[in-house]
Amino acid sequence: MHDIRAIRENPDAFEHALNRRGLHGLTSQILSLDSARRARINAAETAQAEQNRASKDVGAAKARGDDAEFERLRALVAEKKADIARMQAEAADLDAQLRDLLLGIPNLPLDSVPEGRDEEDNVELRRWGSPRALDFAPVEHFEIAGVKPGMDFETGAKLSGSRFVVLKGGVARIHRALAQFMLDLHIDRHGLEETWTPVLVLEDMMLGTGQLPKFGEDSYKTREGYWLIPTSEVTLTNTVNGDLVDQSSLPRRMVAHSQCFRSEAGSAGRDTTGMLRQHQFEKVEMVSITDADSGLAEHDRMTRCAEAVLEALDLPYRTIVLCTGDMGAGARITHDLEVWLPGQDRYREISSVSYCGDYQARRMNARYRPDSGGKPEFVHTLNGSGLAVGRTLIAVLENGQQADGSVLLPAALHPYLGGASRLTAEGQLS
Repeated sequence: MHDIRAIRENPDAFEHALNRRGLHGLTSQILSLDSARRARINAAETAQAEQNRASKDVGAAKARGDDAEFERLRALVAEKKADIARMQAEAADLDAQLRDLLLGIPNLPLDSVPEGRDEEDNVELRRWGSPRALDFAPVEHFEIAGVKPGMDFETGAKLSGSRFVVLKGGVARIHRALAQFMLDLHIDRHGLEETWTPVLVLEDMMLGTGQLPKFGEDSYKTREGYWLIPTSEVTLTNTVNGDLVDQSSLPRRMVAHSQCFRSEAGSAGRDTTGMLRQHQFEKVEMVSITDADSGLAEHDRMTRCAEAVLEALDLPYRTIVLCTGDMGAGARITHDLEVWLPGQDRYREISSVSYCGDYQARRMNARYRPDSGGKPEFVHTLNGSGLAVGRTLIAVLENGQQADGSVLLPAALHPYLGGASRLTAEGQLS
C-alpha cells in the first residue's frame, strides 16, 4: 500500500517508478480521486459550519418572535443536514475507490533494480558450483528408477486430482529430512527463531501481505471464509499486524516449515509433469521484520541464508536479481536462487528473497517506536524461501542420480536418514 501524501508531494517520482513496472497513467487517476474526495470532505465541513450557525440563529429568531426567519432558518438547517449526509456518503465512496486503487498497485522498485519486461531481462549476480559432468543421459526426477516407487502421481490424482502427489518410503523420508535439515541450519547457524503457525488465516491477513485483493484467484478459500496460506510469509509477517513495537526488538527473524497451497491459476500448461508445480507443497520460509534503515542489509543477509542451504547440499546454483517486469507485486527488489537441474538441462527457481520496504506494513498498520524518540514509523518486511522443500528434493534427486538408477545423497542429509547415503535403484535407503 502506498502513502497518498507521498504521492501528492512527489507525483512525478511515483509515476516514473510505476512506469518502470510497465504501468502508466495511474498517478493522475489517484490524484483525481484524492482531489474529489478531499473536495467532498471540505464541502461537508463547510456545510456543517453553516448548519451550526443556522441552528444557533433558529433559537434567536424564535426568541424574537420572528416566525418567518425562524421557518427560513429551520429549513436551511434541514437542507444543510441533507447536504452533509450526501457529501459524506460521496466522500466515503471516493475514499473506498481510492483505497481499492492503492491496494491494487504494486510496490515501487528500487532504482538499482534492472528494467525489463520478463525473465529474459533478469540479471545474474553470481554462480556457485559447477554442474556435474555425466557419462550418461540424465533424466528428470520422476523418471529416475529409484524414485519411481516412492513418487506416486496416479494415487495423488485419484485422491485429489491433477498436480498432487503421494510420496512413499525412501523418497518421503528424504523429503522430510530436507525440511528438518533446513530448519536446523537456519536456527542453529543463522539465528532464526523457529515458529509454527496456522495454515488457515482470516481475509485481513491475506490483505496485509498483498495476496488480496488482486491475486485472490491464486489461492484457496474455504466455505467458512478462511484462506489457505500460499506460504507462511502470510502468517509470519502478520504476527506484527496492528502492533506498535519497540525498535530495540528489531530485527525479528523467523523461520517456519509449513504446508502451502496454491491454485496455480495462471500457470495452465506449465510444468504439468513431476513435482515442480503442485497445488499442495511444503516450504521452509524466512521472514524478517526490521526498522527503516536495515532492510537492504537484511535482504543480503537473508539471501546468504538461502544460498547456504544449497551450498551445504552441494547443489550448483546461480543468484539473479529480477527485473521490474518479473518482480512480484509486493517487492522493491528480489533475488532469485536458481538451482541446476540436469534432467531439464537448465537452472530453475528454488527460492525468492524479497525486500518489501513498508509496503506490507502500511497494509497491516505495523509500526515501531524509534529508540531516539519521535513519532512511530512503519516497520520494513522481508520474506524468502529457505527453501522450497519439494523443489529441493527434485534438485537432490536429479543432481545425485547415477547411471544405474540409484541416487547418491548429500552428506549433510546422512544424519537425518539414519546414516543412509544412497537411494537404491529399487527405491530403498541404504
